[in-house]
Amino acid sequence: MNLRRVVVTGIGALTPIGKTVPEFWDNLVNGVSGAGPITRFDASLFKTQFACEIKDFNVEDYLDRKEARKMDPFTQYAMIAVDEAMKDSGLNLETINLHRAGVIWGSGIGGLKTFQDEVVDFANGDGTPRFNPFFIPKMIADISAGFLSIKYGFKGPNFVTVSACASGTNALIDSFNYIRLGKADIFISGGSEAAVTEAGIGGFNAMKALSQRNDDPQSASRPFDKDRDGFVLGEGAGAIILEEYEHAKARGAKIYAELVGGGMTADAYHITAPHPDGEGAANVMKFALEDADLSPESIDYVNVHGTSTPLGDVSEVKAIQKVFGEHAYKLNISSTKSMTGHLLGAAGAIEAIASILSVKNNIVPPTINHFTDDENLDSKLNLTFNKAQKREVRAALSNTFGFGGHNCSIIFKKIEE
Repeated sequence: MNLRRVVVTGIGALTPIGKTVPEFWDNLVNGVSGAGPITRFDASLFKTQFACEIKDFNVEDYLDRKEARKMDPFTQYAMIAVDEAMKDSGLNLETINLHRAGVIWGSGIGGLKTFQDEVVDFANGDGTPRFNPFFIPKMIADISAGFLSIKYGFKGPNFVTVSACASGTNALIDSFNYIRLGKADIFISGGSEAAVTEAGIGGFNAMKALSQRNDDPQSASRPFDKDRDGFVLGEGAGAIILEEYEHAKARGAKIYAELVGGGMTADAYHITAPHPDGEGAANVMKFALEDADLSPESIDYVNVHGTSTPLGDVSEVKAIQKVFGEHAYKLNISSTKSMTGHLLGAAGAIEAIASILSVKNNIVPPTINHFTDDENLDSKLNLTFNKAQKREVRAALSNTFGFGGHNCSIIFKKIEE
């Protein structure tokens, strides 16, 4: 069968380095760190006392107070980012077929703050089960897609993907497949996460996943640096409007890039550690290239998962060299997590937006906070350290990997009319 083409017609971002897409992109290109001391709660007794929080955030600047109270922060973030993306897309809800418009969202954890607060309140009580009637609807991960569907009246496929840190990319790939198979014309897709809570920081600390560089938070996320000591937790949302090409063209939509392929694999190795040789990571990039019908030489930029963990960064670079061979030395490779921190289930969506804008603007954002070379990494690779680089970006590949061994890769390229 002939597969339909899928394009990006709208984007929205709510991140630690920008509450809109222009602000996010400007700070990304200029190498701004989003890390700082935690303000959401008193973190003085925690091993990690910093995170990449959304700065100066007041939900009532965006949402009605009564409505916002029915939502966990991860849903609030989704609503805000999608509002920007929908406005950016120029979609007219009165003229599109709402039965062929859907929502596939991603979140690795969902309503963690809601769950934490309700359980703590119960534990501190007298044993009488007094729970907020919105406890369950606020907590469940799928409610973000539900709220979005209700707001915009989208009556097509509607669900949330959960694959830890790969969730946002999984959502985009699912949306891509529904459109190209002819099951829908438009999708709201992306991901959101709000895990900067006592449970979130404490839980990741317990598994020794987070950086503990409390004396210098802004430089704590340092992918590929010899002295990296874990990731920095981030929060926020990324939203992308995906649309069938002819549908977009017929309404005169602005097109950012074309989504041409996606891959999904499992490491089948360990619940948290990556395969040491990057086997699953290599395979997922190969599958994405095959799906896109592109050669490795067609890719100019790889936005890596690059979390700043000792094992993960090395295994991903090994995988890139295995897939791209000699072309690996002609790639720009960078980890935007060095600036945004790790947004977990929203990471894939935010990094997809970074890749889309790199293709559109021919600029590769940097990997900041590089101080010392790691002898385990090939020094001839261009890891785009500390400063953005201008170059033609014909196509960009974005990787996201999740606890449980979930791997996703997605490819965007310049639109060919």
